[in-house]
Amino acid sequence: MPIPELQQPEMVNENRAPKLAGYDFYHSVLGAPRYVVAPMVDQSELAWRMLCRRYGAQLCYSPMYHANLFATDLKYRKDALQTCPEDRPLIIQFCGNDPQQILEAALAAQDHCDAVDINLGCPQAIAKRGHYGSFLQDEWELLTEIVRTLHEKLSVPVTCKIRRFEDREKTIKYAKMLEAAGCQLLTVHGRTREQKGPLTGIADWSYIKDVRQHVKIPMFANGNILGLDDVHRCLDETGVDGVMSAEGNLHNPALFQGIAPPVWQMAKEYLELVDQYPCPTSYIRGHLFKLFHHIMNIRSNAQLREQLATGNQLTQFHAVVAKVQEKYEPYHTGVTKYEPEEMEVNMSADGGEELPMLQPWLCQPYIRASPESHRQKIAEKQREAVDPNRTKRQYFDNAGNEISRKRMKKLRRRQRRPNKTDAQFQLRHERHLEYCEQCANPLGSKCEFRLCRICCRDKCYADDCDCPGHGILIKSRRAKAKQFEAHCRQENNNDSVPIVPAANRTAIDRDDPALADNVS
Repeated sequence: MPIPELQQPEMVNENRAPKLAGYDFYHSVLGAPRYVVAPMVDQSELAWRMLCRRYGAQLCYSPMYHANLFATDLKYRKDALQTCPEDRPLIIQFCGNDPQQILEAALAAQDHCDAVDINLGCPQAIAKRGHYGSFLQDEWELLTEIVRTLHEKLSVPVTCKIRRFEDREKTIKYAKMLEAAGCQLLTVHGRTREQKGPLTGIADWSYIKDVRQHVKIPMFANGNILGLDDVHRCLDETGVDGVMSAEGNLHNPALFQGIAPPVWQMAKEYLELVDQYPCPTSYIRGHLFKLFHHIMNIRSNAQLREQLATGNQLTQFHAVVAKVQEKYEPYHTGVTKYEPEEMEVNMSADGGEELPMLQPWLCQPYIRASPESHRQKIAEKQREAVDPNRTKRQYFDNAGNEISRKRMKKLRRRQRRPNKTDAQFQLRHERHLEYCEQCANPLGSKCEFRLCRICCRDKCYADDCDCPGHGILIKSRRAKAKQFEAHCRQENNNDSVPIVPAANRTAIDRDDPALADNVS
């Protein structure tokens, strides 16, 4: 999908006012925001930010950008740095572990935002491999250098987003270290680096409260934000200046207004903004799956889920949204009484995930299973695996024949594609092959000699020829080898001829003309 040209003239501010710090920056530049949209990889793009601003967000962060790529790859920078005059206040976030690389990226972005944020909170495996995010939280000297470098060299303030340690005192010292290095606004996530995936659990706001009491710069809190009530409760309990939402915002972009609109309303508005501010289809698909999370886990909507998963055009996404609205709007308006529908296995009472709190067509948070239930489930599976008396699960097809688990999963996938018949599936798996002229193997489709790879290789060796289709280039390689051999022979011959300096050559010419002729 085409990416719009960066609107630089409106955003570049060559006559920027002197850089403000701390609460002067928070009030005068950011406008004292309380409702903040978090930086989310591939999710907080311009179209989504504009939708969130429409529904009460007062400050938005860009997605996390890789500092090295942003600084050196112009195409990456152009694709990533999308904004518009209405997209303010805006903070752009970078990840990295090299102060100069992060500085170069921040210098390229500072005229398009109100502050630059350093990601020190990402707990994912990719951050561990790249050595950034929360995997820098023990390297205080490096972090001090990064923050101080940006604080001294940028024309906009530098901010940080961190996770807490298990040790409360260490968390406080960590925050004070960043403040002393030049951080002007701190976001604290109430979870540790290890709390992720099925072990996410509950964020501990008490750590955020303690940090708030020991730093003098503005602070945002992050974690456990499922609705507007949680936002206000977090503000009261922690004393922070604003609350940041990530996953809750993805499931309900109207979270900061305290409403739960129908999912098709949010989806249609988002797609209209995508028309205005294009973004990759993977971003669109991800947002729609988040909005439709509870609907798409209803068994009768399997075909809709498949259409959304395979869609790659805006018209296809609009069609899915229209079908969702067509099915559920009569229930929403009260024209038809809604009867609960059968959920998929992973949404059942035994699947670990809690069922929807509201009707499934309303925007609402996704509630994870507790870490304790996950650990209990893993322990039960481990016990079953070593139990010699365990009953082996059996699977049967429609005819009552016992089948393997792999076959059962394939049949279930077919059931999600009701438009395809068994004959179509059979035709799909039939192999229409031509065979080698010298053996029973299939021939290579691009082979010039209509042979399989083994026979083609034998022919090329025997007849000194090439087959580009198989990538067997015997003749060409032999010719190159002969050229190389001749080149080496010539080099050796040149090395065997003595080289006489010019001064000595003059003496030879004078003393013995015959010898001079031999030397030349």
